[in-house]
Amino acid sequence: MEPSKEQRLYFVRSICDELHSLKLSTMTKSELINNLAARFPQLVARDAEMATSAILTAIAHTLTVGQRVEIRGFGSFTVNERPERMGRNPKTGDQVTVPSKKVPHFKAGKDMRERVDQSTQQ
Repeated sequence: MEPSKEQRLYFVRSICDELHSLKLSTMTKSELINNLAARFPQLVARDAEMATSAILTAIAHTLTVGQRVEIRGFGSFTVNERPERMGRNPKTGDQVTVPSKKVPHFKAGKDMRERVDQSTQQ
């Protein structure tokens, strides 16, 4: 059975709240999964892992086709293109051409920026 839009929004907001409530310097994917499973007893760890993997896979796939991902209250993911440029070989000092490339970019949403700002002021 497909979850309703409200259930999906609740789940995404819960993930955001979970990330915000933890005072870790970094969080791995497995730590996120374990925290979600602990916070929501109706989710077994396997379900939390599947949901987390599905979200991350969907974001990655959307970026690989050049589209934008926006999660209201959290932020947006886009693809930026870095132009070709001249660089230097650190060993020899010779100039080399660094080819253009596409890189993922994250911009925090207004709510996320405010939450981070408030948490650092306390």
